[in-house]
Amino acid sequence: MSAPSSALPASSAGSRAPLAIVTLLFFMWGLLTALNDVLIPHLKALYTLSYLQAMLVQFCFFGAYFLVSLPAGRLIQRLGYQRGAVAGLVVAAMGCLLFLPSVHAGYALFLAAFFVLAAGITVLQVAANPYVTALGDPRTASSRLTLTQAFNSLGTAVAPALGVLILPEGSRGGVQMPYLVLAIALLVLAGLFALARLPRIADEATPATQPAWATAQAHPHLLWGVVAIFLYVGAEVSIGSLLINFIEEAAGMTTAQASPYLSLYWGGAMVGRFVGVALMRVMAPGRLLAVHAALAVALIAVGVTTHGQVAMWALLAVGLCNSIMFPTIFSMAVHRLGAHTAQGSGLLCMAIVGGALVPLLQGYAADVIGLQASFGVPALCYLGIAAYGWANARLFQQG
Repeated sequence: MSAPSSALPASSAGSRAPLAIVTLLFFMWGLLTALNDVLIPHLKALYTLSYLQAMLVQFCFFGAYFLVSLPAGRLIQRLGYQRGAVAGLVVAAMGCLLFLPSVHAGYALFLAAFFVLAAGITVLQVAANPYVTALGDPRTASSRLTLTQAFNSLGTAVAPALGVLILPEGSRGGVQMPYLVLAIALLVLAGLFALARLPRIADEATPATQPAWATAQAHPHLLWGVVAIFLYVGAEVSIGSLLINFIEEAAGMTTAQASPYLSLYWGGAMVGRFVGVALMRVMAPGRLLAVHAALAVALIAVGVTTHGQVAMWALLAVGLCNSIMFPTIFSMAVHRLGAHTAQGSGLLCMAIVGGALVPLLQGYAADVIGLQASFGVPALCYLGIAAYGWANARLFQQG
């Protein structure tokens, strides 16, 4: 079902209902993404994988962002944000259904299922993020996207709790029922989303006239935003992927004992995003981003130089620092792109490939220098994010 024919201005008073509907999408892809972190330790044990081989899960999942994001941007320009989101939900449901035969076909089909699932989520990302930034005052785009991202974090916090349903006794068959339920939920959500009356945003009616990379070169804050998204997603995913193993090693816990703590890592991002909405009203988004990234570096330094509960809680606290990073970088990067917003969103989602490559690098480092020391890899990523935030601290103040 197509969106209404008239495009609504960003300041429309009717933006609250559409914003609430789109927020459901953020919750779902947060849930689906964080389930990877629960599966990785189980798959590593079941298939006797090295850390590098286990990180192929994230390589296939986040590699889809790199391959699908630009085509997704063109798809959104052709279909519009609403129908594009419906298409993304259907593809994600197909990815969930692939988990059913994967339990009998081996690790390779698991990896293929992760790729298809992520392809659908990529389309959702390209559609939903710019839609949220356009539904209101541009000056409050960061806080608005941060609020919706908080529900994305709610999904990531809930995922480890649902993880008890997956491989409860170390068997592959436990994957089937949770992912079947998720596939059904995604298809139902696609139907509801197709029937919803959502407004068109202004740039849907104006196709871009230049290639995506030309747009990035013409807008330096977008170009460096692509780099910052790459670093952020790479750091966040690396930590989440290896956190259970880190807690096992640093705090002497079993997998079953360590897994629930993953909810605190993702839950910290959720709590921090609600707090961040208020902080951005009084502090420039770029400066707030730089402060959060610097704190993440300090916490990782504590985690890699200590042991036991201190090391564990230092790494868990990095979740709080992650809270405002993605929405702040994203909204800063698409600021004043106009008709090129969909292209910019495609490039930024393409940069989520950092979640494929940085975990591979950390996995290799963990095999070579040890798991605890390997967390220096995401620490370097956060240093780059701090530099981006500081360099663009005055972006929104300049209009």
